[in-house]
Amino acid sequence: MKNENIPKSNPENIHSVKLHAYIVLIIFFVAFSFISFVTMAQSDKRIKQFNIENKLAIKGYDPVSYFTKAKAEKGNKTFSYSFEGITYYFTNAGNKDLFTKAPQKFEPQYGGWCAYAMGAKGEKVEVDPETFKIVEGKLYLFYHAFLTNTLNSWNDDEKNLKIKADANWKKIFN
Repeated sequence: MKNENIPKSNPENIHSVKLHAYIVLIIFFVAFSFISFVTMAQSDKRIKQFNIENKLAIKGYDPVSYFTKAKAEKGNKTFSYSFEGITYYFTNAGNKDLFTKAPQKFEPQYGGWCAYAMGAKGEKVEVDPETFKIVEGKLYLFYHAFLTNTLNSWNDDEKNLKIKADANWKKIFN
């Protein structure tokens, strides 16, 4: 019995399918390589510009605690997470989980440098992680030592300083 509904295999079609498969694989490889390159470049840029020590941000303070407890809490190396080349410590697994779901929400502004100094002079100045302010859902850190507390100066002209700090950080980081 002859079945006329079964198509005959054509060697040219098989070669064409293989060629298309190879082209798709090559495109996928090139795209993946480009994405990896861009991600590495972004990580390198963050490592160069952010306020870190040995790739550790905020001197080991938990960025989520500023939001959930309205206070600065030292994180624990056990609960660490690296985001685009920068490592953060957390006080517990719950805070780490919150951060991993939305890192940009919790990272300090201006790479963790003093917000006042960024606004006033466009400079990267160390911070005291316990001197901070949450403004419109963003974390701002400030220099505080001896008789100098830049948070007070920030509060005196926050609106203008924030505009200048945003512009200055854009010049540094973009």
